[in-house]
Amino acid sequence: MGELQIKDKSQCRWDVVSLGEVMLRLDPGEGRVHTTRSFQVWEGGGEYNVARGLKRCFGMDAAIVTALADNAVGRLVQDLIYQGGVDQSHLKWVKFDGVGRTVRNGLNFTERGFGVRGAAGCSDRGHTAVSQLQPGDIDWEKVFGQEGARWFHTGGIFCALSETTPAVAREAMQVAKKHSTLISYDLNYRDSLWRSIGGRERAIAVNRELAPLVDVMIGNEEDFTAALGFEVEGLDEHHSKLDVENFRRMIEKAVAEFPNFKIVATTLRNAKTATINDWGAVCYTAGELYRAPVRENLEILDRVGGGDSFASGLIYGLLTERGPQWSVECGAAHGALAMTTPGDTTMATLAEVERVMKGGTARADR
Repeated sequence: MGELQIKDKSQCRWDVVSLGEVMLRLDPGEGRVHTTRSFQVWEGGGEYNVARGLKRCFGMDAAIVTALADNAVGRLVQDLIYQGGVDQSHLKWVKFDGVGRTVRNGLNFTERGFGVRGAAGCSDRGHTAVSQLQPGDIDWEKVFGQEGARWFHTGGIFCALSETTPAVAREAMQVAKKHSTLISYDLNYRDSLWRSIGGRERAIAVNRELAPLVDVMIGNEEDFTAALGFEVEGLDEHHSKLDVENFRRMIEKAVAEFPNFKIVATTLRNAKTATINDWGAVCYTAGELYRAPVRENLEILDRVGGGDSFASGLIYGLLTERGPQWSVECGAAHGALAMTTPGDTTMATLAEVERVMKGGTARADR
């Protein structure tokens, strides 16, 4: 492991470029998907959420590489992306056939959960435009060579979408590496995405093929087992409690096998109920483990996107060279704040993140 070599902003148009799907999230609010009569809509997607957090909360220049079917739903997703401020110049529009036989846009019906009823999602994302991307469809030399990017982010959700998306990710990562762009990857294991295409075994095979290209590997405590095949001692069957020292030993195994991992970071969550969680995070680099303070009994409004907001806060700290301790604390604070608001994406400001990092309370600010 070694220190991150971060390109100077003067050499790059982008602070961060993300590759992934942007779906339309349909949210029944306090109700249930199967009984609601109305939905609020948001845009969201694991890799996109990171870019949006870096733009909206941290003020960085961010772009998304994705594809959408050119119809009213796709244009609604575009309109929501405009609000988040993420650049769309590398968004590929695909001609819509009228009914979605050949291409469509992804929908994600998500319940927030409450108390003993956990959050639940029902995705409708087969044959989407972004899942049909092929190597050669995106001009990566333009992105990383001509325009320049300091950081590239993608992950296991994008790579689970089809047989071709891992090849697209590899192509992007190879060109990013060629131009000295740092690469982060969020394992983001989703059983529903892998279930019909080989399950955990396929997930492990795909992620292990890409792991040698990754500088910063991100996940939660389950991801490193389900998506990379590393066993975690001390993890119970519900993935709710973790002995940090046992987890450290697992990280050390991962770094021994993949010495290109300059940083490994993970969120730690004990979900007591859907709305009461213990929440923390760790970051491992150069043989040292850095911990964010555990927030016990954190009240959750909408847990979806908390891990993505952790990733964006961590990346912001690393890009601004604040060091691993500050970065992991920033990520944990940003993730905690993101889970206090509805939708997949952050509504926090940098000032709020810094206040929470300093132990600020929830007293009214007026």
